[in-house]
Amino acid sequence: MKFSHIYIESDVRNHPRTQKILSNWKDSVLIEVEDYKHVFNRSNLHFQAQKKTPRLILANKKDRFIYNGSPLTDTFHRGKFYYNTTILNCTYNCDYCFLQGMYASSHIVVFINLEDFFSEVDRILESENKCILSISYETDLLALERYIPYTREWLDFSKDRPNLELEIRTKSSSFKDIQSIPSQPNAILAWTLSPEEVIQKYEKKTPTLNRRLENISRAIENGWNVRLSFDPVLHMKGWRSIYDAFLSKVFSSIPPEKIYDISLGVFRISPDYLKKIKKQREDSDLLYYPFQLRKNSMTYPESIEDSLKAFMIEKVSNFYPKEKIFH
Repeated sequence: MKFSHIYIESDVRNHPRTQKILSNWKDSVLIEVEDYKHVFNRSNLHFQAQKKTPRLILANKKDRFIYNGSPLTDTFHRGKFYYNTTILNCTYNCDYCFLQGMYASSHIVVFINLEDFFSEVDRILESENKCILSISYETDLLALERYIPYTREWLDFSKDRPNLELEIRTKSSSFKDIQSIPSQPNAILAWTLSPEEVIQKYEKKTPTLNRRLENISRAIENGWNVRLSFDPVLHMKGWRSIYDAFLSKVFSSIPPEKIYDISLGVFRISPDYLKKIKKQREDSDLLYYPFQLRKNSMTYPESIEDSLKAFMIEKVSNFYPKEKIFH
């Protein structure tokens, strides 16, 4: 991972966390700015063009440290769902990613002031019996761990807060970067898995299915709670045979009884985001499917969604208890 330029807000220029992160990129050009938004929110930006030469931005987040979870996200029936954004944007470039519709810039923003995020979580925990917090909702935190060890810091924060359930979403093969940390009962490593055909075509720069499965196996061996996420399930040519072979491979590689739970869902995205994405790229047939607006999101026609979900639930339940499959 290389950044030719790194922008740094003046407020965090001398922060120890900033200095630690900068030590990974000693040859980068450092540019001091007053406000990261002057770089990140410039007009006439092109998300995909910036993906070719992304910049790193180190900033101080001034407000809104915790957000209520999207209604499109399953809470797994275990408490109120929240997410945070300690890092904006992702090193990967999946065709279906909502971030390319949410932001005009694909530069990676890292907020240095983690303590303010921690304080806000503690405030919420004072009034919540159970809080589910996703810490990698708008990025892949574990994929960045080698350079920006935020997963480690969040795990350290959460270990003495049993009413906080930490969810760490990833497509990465970076478990080695937290392997030295003892597993925690209130932390879940949630791996998104897709057939290799989907990875090669629609999940740019992500690890292969084999590498993800190897990391999941190591995490389970080390005692971690592992959630499998089959999301989004895509309607593509030959999808039944593709997903059938995929699920057989997954459950022959991972002991089903060791899996914490499973979530699955079909492609869905905000209509505004999809409109913005399609203005910038014509390289993905996925984005030009004749989606329908249903429940405030662009998704497959109801009959196709029902077929996809019914197929996946039937096949997954051959290996895993149906009551622990969330959809």
